[in-house]
Amino acid sequence: MNVAEVLRNRSFVNYLLGVVLSQIGTRGAMAASLYQVYDLTGSLATTGLVGAAGGIAVMVLSPVGGALADRMDRRRLLQVSQGAGGLVALGLAVLTLTGHAQAWHVVLASLLSMGATTFDNPTRTALIGSMVPARQLPQAFALVNPCREIAVLVGPGLAGVLIAVGGPGVVHAFDSVTYAAMIALLFFIKAPTRHLDREHKPIFGAIIEGARYLTHRPIILLLMSLDLSAMVFGAYRVLLPALALDVLEVGPTGYGVLAAAPSAGALLATYSIVSVLGRSRRLGRILLLATGGFAVSDLVLAHSQWFALTILAALGLGVADALATSIRHAAVQIETPDELRGRVSSIYQISSRGGPAMGDALVGGLAGVLGPAAALTIGAGITLSYVTAMLARDNPVRRYTGPNRSPVEVG
Repeated sequence: MNVAEVLRNRSFVNYLLGVVLSQIGTRGAMAASLYQVYDLTGSLATTGLVGAAGGIAVMVLSPVGGALADRMDRRRLLQVSQGAGGLVALGLAVLTLTGHAQAWHVVLASLLSMGATTFDNPTRTALIGSMVPARQLPQAFALVNPCREIAVLVGPGLAGVLIAVGGPGVVHAFDSVTYAAMIALLFFIKAPTRHLDREHKPIFGAIIEGARYLTHRPIILLLMSLDLSAMVFGAYRVLLPALALDVLEVGPTGYGVLAAAPSAGALLATYSIVSVLGRSRRLGRILLLATGGFAVSDLVLAHSQWFALTILAALGLGVADALATSIRHAAVQIETPDELRGRVSSIYQISSRGGPAMGDALVGGLAGVLGPAAALTIGAGITLSYVTAMLARDNPVRRYTGPNRSPVEVG
């Protein structure tokens, strides 16, 4: 199986296009919101509330979004959530362009927008499982992840250009247009949901049902723990400004290059990752090795005194993260029945999206006491130790071979 086979699926291609457009708008809007709040207040503490608001939305609303994804048509739910996000972006654009926006407006918009996205993400993930055959899921996720990396590269840069031309309001207006584009593209996606939860049991009961399912799937719980070990203890992005400005002394331009390098690494390795996932029968071992490679790259990043070596380490972080993320996300979908995919994806999202936020706080706080190199060394050492332990002993992750190649793990 090659990339062309996955890309023959027109619904999946339309989905990819929508993801790129939507994520470019979202990433650009986030960059514009941070700039806008700092410009309005001059306070870094207040600026940090933009990200904090998003983190609260993920933790609180994610399970509810997953439950709705299993009881509603997923395309329609996506259109509703995209519509809500688009209205928030449009409202903030109007306030900003008319000169009435205040910092609390931007923070509230971030909370509401992330709330819509929190409903959106588990639904998107579950929708892929409906569009793509199980045997193609690893490659499908290997293509989705670099599309997000494109957004990471393009969105903030485009936001900078638009801010220079017309201010943050223009970015928010553009964001609302990308929401509309995603809504339109969803009309061209064919993804029948075979097992909708039509019993309309209480939301809390539906969430508990999804959590209970996880207790019988040790492989998913282990994947979550592996994700958290890397994202919490190996959180490196929070340290990049200090490494660029204080250690390497390469200035803002060098920081921009360094911050973009992980995404560039993921994009450059896309074809190789898709090929590996389509051919290998040892996906569990590859996942563990990729996570170990992430930790090793963290160590190099922490101790490098040369900009070129630091860039190589950052590229390695992107490659390792893209490979590991593709396998983890695909495995969660493969090991989950369609009627539970939304709820299980939403619980997994707490680790995959909440983990980096917790990691920034943990590693950033530790770096404030011990310095960036020591903080990242300790974190990477914990991740590497966990990966080594999993490689040394038999477990569901190490045995995992991919779709239609291994029995379902039951605890």
